[in-house]
Order: sequence, then C-alpha cells, then structure tokens
Amino acid sequence: MSSRDFSLHGAIDLGARQAASRKQQERQAQGGGASASAGGGGGAGQYVVDVTDQTFNTEVVERSQSVPILVDFWAEWCGPCKQLSPILEKLATEAAGKWILAKVDIDANPQLGAYMQQMGVRGIPFVAAVVAGQLLPFLNGAAPEAQVRQAIDQLFEALRKEGILPEAPEGEQQLAADAEEEPAADPVYQRARDALQSGDLDGAKAAFEQLLAGDPRDAQAKQGLAAVELSIRVRSLDAERVLQEAAEKPGDVQTQISAADVEMVSGVPEQAFERLVTAVRASAGDDRDAARKHLLSLFEVLPPDDPRVAKARRSLQSALF
Repeated sequence: MSSRDFSLHGAIDLGARQAASRKQQERQAQGGGASASAGGGGGAGQYVVDVTDQTFNTEVVERSQSVPILVDFWAEWCGPCKQLSPILEKLATEAAGKWILAKVDIDANPQLGAYMQQMGVRGIPFVAAVVAGQLLPFLNGAAPEAQVRQAIDQLFEALRKEGILPEAPEGEQQLAADAEEEPAADPVYQRARDALQSGDLDGAKAAFEQLLAGDPRDAQAKQGLAAVELSIRVRSLDAERVLQEAAEKPGDVQTQISAADVEMVSGVPEQAFERLVTAVRASAGDDRDAARKHLLSLFEVLPPDDPRVAKARRSLQSALF
C-alpha cells in the first residue's frame, strides 16, 4: 500500500449526510420526538468512542475538523471484527489523541450500516478514515497488528505530505524514515497487504510463505502467516457451537483446539492459551502433543514480547514438567 492510495481526491464529502441528519434532528425536536440513542459515545475510553446513528455527525464529522478519526464498522456476529477491533483500540490508546477510534455497531445503527453499503463496502470489518469532513475508505478485512500499525502510519504520513495534516515532530519523522528501510518495503509484503485488504486469505498466506522461504527468521512474516492461518481455520466455524461443544467435551483435544482458535480471533488470547495449557495437563500421547504444538502456533499470532505469551509459556512449561 503506497502513500498515493491514501489521496483524499477521491474521498467522500460527508457534508451532505451531516446536513440531512441535522434536518432530521430538527424535525424530531420540533415534534418532541427526539431521543437519545442507547450506547452513546466514549464508552470504551478517552481515545475510543462508541458512535451511533445520532452521534455520528458530532463524534466523527465535526470532530474530524480538529483530529483524524478512524471509524471501525463491526458487528457482534463478525469473527474477524473481534480480531481487528482490539488491535485498533490498542493502537488508538498508544496514539494518545493523535487520532480517535470511532466504533460503529452496524446492527444497532441501521442508518450507518446502510450508508456503509451505499459506499460499495461489501463486508466487515471495514475501517474508514475521516479527515476534515472527508471520508476515505481505508481497511477492509482483518490483519495482524504489525500490518495494521504500518498501514495507519502510512496513512498519516501520506496525509502530511498532502498538507492535510501538520508535519510530525522530528522524532516521529525519524521513525517513519526507519520504517521505509524495514522488510515491509519488500514487494511480497505489498502483495500480502493487498491480499489481506481484499479478504484474500489464501493469497496472503502464499505471500507470507514466500517471505519465510527466503528468510525463515523473518518475525513479521511469521506473525502474519500465523494470523492468516488462524483466520482460515475459523472462517468456516460456528463460533457459538464450537464453544458449547468444547464445554460439553472437555476431554476432546481437537474440540478444545477449535475453541481456542475461536477465542483467539475473539480477542481473548489469555482464555485460548489457558484452554490449551489445561488440555496439555489433562491429556497424554498424541493428544498432548497436538495441544502443545497448537498452543505454540497461537503464540506466533502475537508479538514475541507480548506479556501474555510469556505468561502462557511459563504455564506450558509447568504443565509439561
């Protein structure tokens, strides 16, 4: 994904939507029918807000005049959304106000869900960037944290180059320069990112495998491949049914493995790790080895220095010895 992909020249002006919404609110107020929407904004933290049909203009369109907004369109039934949303929330918190994450539950907010479809978006998760009242389609589909982080950095760097955002402080400029020298500049990484954004998991898997064939120690490619393989495994699963079956069959290691995958994409890796550590303790032979190997594969989805991985590794060692 190059910086030219983020040009606002083809962005959608939200002014018309804002004006229409204001007229609707005025009519509701005159008729005494104005109502507050359940859920409101700001429920998830200072830099993460829940946005509704009623608050979109204030929290997103108007607010985007002073700070960039990333809008995460999601739904409770969407497994990949549960993989992407925690990543976005983490990065928004790290950004500490340089940009704001606005979350839209499309089931609870049908107007925004319909508006997303009118933009030609075919599925979720979908992330849009809103800057100065202009909406720019940004990400479509889930991706590993490293890929999302890099895409966001490239987005804001491109907007700065176009003069839409102020220049970054000197330290941040150096980080951006360093990033251009990282392996992600490799065209195969480009192909992997493009595949992820288009929802082509098999294409992304092939690209990451090619990268690892060239350099088996490439940590970023390892993490990307692990995340893609996880997404491929769960895309045909009924998450609720899998978890129910795992509760009913605690001794079935293969069922516990599938349940751990579901928990992983649902944003609760601690539960996934603990489930498999428990399976290691309770099983023997091939079953025990299968649980151990699968747990190690799930560790690859997170950065190697993630404290949750370190904790689970200690638990695994205790279970094995």
